Amino acid sequence: MRDRTPRQTTSTAGKLSIGALAKATGVPVETLRTWEQRYGFPAAERKPSGHRVYALATVPRLRRIADALTRGHRASAVVAATDTELDRLLTATAAPAAPWPAPPVPSTGSIDDLLATVAAFDADRLTAALWSDWGRLGAVEFVQRIVAPLIDRVGREWAEGRMEIRHEHFLSERLADVMRSLRMPFEYRASGPRVVCATLTGESHALGLQMVALLLASAGLRVVYLGTEIPPAELARVARELDARAVAVSVSAAADGQMARRLVARLREALPPSVVLLLGGMGAPANRSDTVTVGNFVELDRWARELRATSLVPQTGQR
Repeated sequence: MRDRTPRQTTSTAGKLSIGALAKATGVPVETLRTWEQRYGFPAAERKPSGHRVYALATVPRLRRIADALTRGHRASAVVAATDTELDRLLTATAAPAAPWPAPPVPSTGSIDDLLATVAAFDADRLTAALWSDWGRLGAVEFVQRIVAPLIDRVGREWAEGRMEIRHEHFLSERLADVMRSLRMPFEYRASGPRVVCATLTGESHALGLQMVALLLASAGLRVVYLGTEIPPAELARVARELDARAVAVSVSAAADGQMARRLVARLREALPPSVVLLLGGMGAPANRSDTVTVGNFVELDRWARELRATSLVPQTGQR
């Protein structure tokens, strides 16, 4: 077990406070503290006054870690990696080009701050902040800690009369644009099994599906994104024509429960038995033995990476 007790030091030359380290790397203070607690990096030292400081040499490695996260690697894999392992990860994966400039001040990761950009219809700052959050968090935490809570928060603000439908539409369109642009670099180099993503007839909510597609693509799967309100028979036809390994369906909390169950049953019946039917979302029918239901984004990411890994194992009889 690593000793995470900050080391005593009598010199502060070339040392940064945690706030200065966050500003230099774009990694928020809260995230730095979490990484230090979980992985032992960045390791703090103590000034004679008792304040925590970090070596200036920590900055380049933190920037490389942030770079690895933008390429779809998970924090657990890169923060504790050796420099050699980190080099290999960065060499093996191409960096997605950010089409938007970084914000003048690195994103704080605060939902309140993001909410303020929505209230002001500040598309530029919202987009830049989302790209910054993506860069420091990676795919799973970006969706789990930023996108989903922001959607939920704006929905509650609208329901309680502090925001209007125009704010919700503004956020939905901007998030959809950002997630598409994040997904594209992964799709260009994906080589895993095909997964068709859609919602079924009557389900017009697309953001949940966008989040699913982004995570599947970041795991190396070849995503075929059909969008919303696809009839089960047509969705099954696409899966057969493309020899897809799975069909991913998002069902929101707003869906009619009985209708969702009927449509899922029709889709399962229309799909070949070898095609996995993956269900997600607050309204997804549960307790079906012939489908796979994921309850959160961590489970979805794990499922996707396991599917990708199995596709790399030669089948019996193959060389």
